[in-house]
Amino acid sequence: MLGAVISASNVYLGLKTGWTFGASLFGSIFGFAILKPLSTALPARFGGGYFGPKENVCCQSAATAAGSLGLLFTSGFPAAYQLGLLGKDPQADFGRLITFTLCCAYTGIFFTMPLRRLYILKLKLVFPGATAAAYTIRALHVGRNAAATARTKTRTLSAAFLCALAFRVVSEYAPGIMWDWHVGYWFYRAGWKGIIGADNWGWIWEWTPAFLGVGLLVPLNASVSFLGGAVLAWGIIGPALVAAGVAFGSALMPDKYPGVVSYANMVLDDPVNQPSPKYWMIWPGVMLLLCASAAEVGANAGSFIRSIAFILDPLIRKVLRRSPSASGSEKDDFADPVPEHEQTPTWMWLGGLTLSTVVSMIVLRLQFGQSPAITLLAIVFSFVFSLVGAECSGRTAITPVTALGNFAQLIFGGVSKGTGAMPKANQLANGLAGMITLAASEQAADMLGDLKTTHLLSASPRVQLYAQCCGALVSIFLSAAMYLVFVKANPCINDLSYTTCAFPAPDVGAWRAVALAVSQPSLPIPTSAGITALVLGATSVISTVVKYRFAPPSKQYWFPNWNAVGIAFILGPLNTFPMAMFVGSIVAALWQKRRPSSFALYGFALAAGMIAGEGLGGIVNAVLQIAGVAGNAKGTAVGCPMNVYCG
Repeated sequence: MLGAVISASNVYLGLKTGWTFGASLFGSIFGFAILKPLSTALPARFGGGYFGPKENVCCQSAATAAGSLGLLFTSGFPAAYQLGLLGKDPQADFGRLITFTLCCAYTGIFFTMPLRRLYILKLKLVFPGATAAAYTIRALHVGRNAAATARTKTRTLSAAFLCALAFRVVSEYAPGIMWDWHVGYWFYRAGWKGIIGADNWGWIWEWTPAFLGVGLLVPLNASVSFLGGAVLAWGIIGPALVAAGVAFGSALMPDKYPGVVSYANMVLDDPVNQPSPKYWMIWPGVMLLLCASAAEVGANAGSFIRSIAFILDPLIRKVLRRSPSASGSEKDDFADPVPEHEQTPTWMWLGGLTLSTVVSMIVLRLQFGQSPAITLLAIVFSFVFSLVGAECSGRTAITPVTALGNFAQLIFGGVSKGTGAMPKANQLANGLAGMITLAASEQAADMLGDLKTTHLLSASPRVQLYAQCCGALVSIFLSAAMYLVFVKANPCINDLSYTTCAFPAPDVGAWRAVALAVSQPSLPIPTSAGITALVLGATSVISTVVKYRFAPPSKQYWFPNWNAVGIAFILGPLNTFPMAMFVGSIVAALWQKRRPSSFALYGFALAAGMIAGEGLGGIVNAVLQIAGVAGNAKGTAVGCPMNVYCG
């Protein structure tokens, strides 16, 4: 149930911003608040009994799995409908959406289990969100003041959740006053004509609880990089492109409001010679994400190779009937504190992986016409890319799964082109392969985060696998259903004929652009965008190499987070989220410095409630939209540019 709330939130936030969030903190605190009283109120046969940290982390794992897979419906599927690759609408394709999501749900879960020993026991990656969840659960259950701490955290999360939900719904009826502050437009109407450029380029303040909350959780480095990427893309490069006549905007109402221009259109009539700034920026953004991720893999290549050898070693020994070496060095290097009966045996994860792979090959062949060999190759690549996602998630709390999906699109677009597939078939093939990679990487990162929490609380990895499998089953149906709700309320998500849309869906634009590019004889990339992409990609690789080879660990924090920079390029011209996230991180840094005990008590719960509250508020707004009583029908456009409703 708690994961269902996060799943709904993730579809909303993914379509809004391209970001999704895990359910760890939300599931940890609300799970405690609901189940702890029931454990004493109910008899054992109805679920009562002891409820401690290990039971709490089991609830959290189920919530995390139930809240995942939303990215499929905020990237690949909308892009496929925009390109006309599937049926007439998602409602008609609902069965295919469900079966494809089913294929994606379990592959990542099963091949994650052996990675636990590398990333958690050997490399000891932090996984910031998972570590925060573990300390939160421990504080709720252990210590002299555990009961008082639990009440405080629960009340904080509940209050933040309800306030954010209510604010998101109410603000929809006066978005220009309560939600988005178009300060540049206000000064423009007052007579300062030049300041309209700030509004045109997306420098608008937004009172978004979710991203203020995200700022409380992520490292300051990520927030600074995110905002720095927005400044570079939409404060420097974008205006320079327009001034030089390289990229072009669209005047909205030139007669009545001269100077008010949109730079966000994605019209592809002549993308090489007449690109919009948004289209132009996709290529440097995607290149940054791909190169930064590849550089992280290269910098840690030795660990990856050793991990794969270690994962396969028990199976090889069993097949060859060889015993471990007498020195027992393997055991020392990867000492596992978990009793053997609580570990996940090889037959369980390998059997699950084999079954999910076979089902995926059958489903994609029968329902999408994709070659089983291509599906198998996609699953192999999804494992490799999941190593990248786990590395990023464990070190920075940011998992660039969309970039990894785009990378898979490039690879499988080339494979499909080599088989002589027509452009439409190529686009569908590379899109499906990319979504398999995206979903598997997302599941792997979420699962490893849960296993980090499990490790810190000495819980059972096998139990977490069971919980994840149950939670993923919920996510399969719920994510697809939430997607249908949003598309029903906002047809512009799947239809490019709309000039404006409340959901900018940045991942969809990147997904569609890559699908088109790799299926055409020549890449539809402006020369200047290609050169800039190569320069920025090389810069990110060099920076990463310098960071790992020449900078001491204490100084690595000062290097940019290139994944966050790339996301800013793809997201804009919409800089509300980088600004809000930066403000949240500044508040968190000052709060932790001056009152660390207060932040530990309130900070994580406050952030989790704000994120989940705004997401669920978006679901309420979608329902109101379908009912015809949403803000665009009953609200006011006061404060919005050109007096056009801006909710």
